[in-house]
Amino acid sequence: MTAEAKSRGPASLPLTERQEARRRRILHASAQLASRGGFDAVQMREVAEDSGVALGTLYRYFPSKIHLLVATMQDQLQHLHTTLRKRPPGGESAAERVAETLMRAFRALQREPHLADAMVRALTFADRSVSPEVDTVSRQTTAIILDAMGLEHPTAEQLSAVRVIEHTWHSALITWLSGRASIAQVKIDIETVCRLIDMTQTEAPRPG
Repeated sequence: MTAEAKSRGPASLPLTERQEARRRRILHASAQLASRGGFDAVQMREVAEDSGVALGTLYRYFPSKIHLLVATMQDQLQHLHTTLRKRPPGGESAAERVAETLMRAFRALQREPHLADAMVRALTFADRSVSPEVDTVSRQTTAIILDAMGLEHPTAEQLSAVRVIEHTWHSALITWLSGRASIAQVKIDIETVCRLIDMTQTEAPRPG
């Protein structure tokens, strides 16, 4: 089962076509409201009204605003992953491809700063009840990075490098959203941390 399937619907059960369409409308309404006004603009009653579902139905899908916005980030990452597979990065080295991928993701978020801020705030505020959804976001990010690296079976060292890269990307997004880092500085930080990938690749097992 994919990470996306694990995160969908009430109690993570497979959704019918009608339920999936309803969920898509909810996520679209959430993203639209966040794009216009950020975290505070996403109110559950307005999401229900804009998506054409009853408020009780909305809460069955997403128990809280935090659950909803984290799910919105899952959805945005899924769209990004699909786009990247259609137009993969073109760098010669794995580090270059990952840096290009993450900067493309960053620029996509840059075009919707209110939405980016809402999703990042939701991740920051998430407690243990949202752990499965947050874990799905992390798995999606890992999958995007591994695709850029061209790896299907990463080593433990490579996975560790990927986690550090994820942490740096998330931190860079926060510092940019708060006005404490420029896009140029973010690019430098991303390119720097992605060099960890080349370090893990040079540590291949020696024959014999």
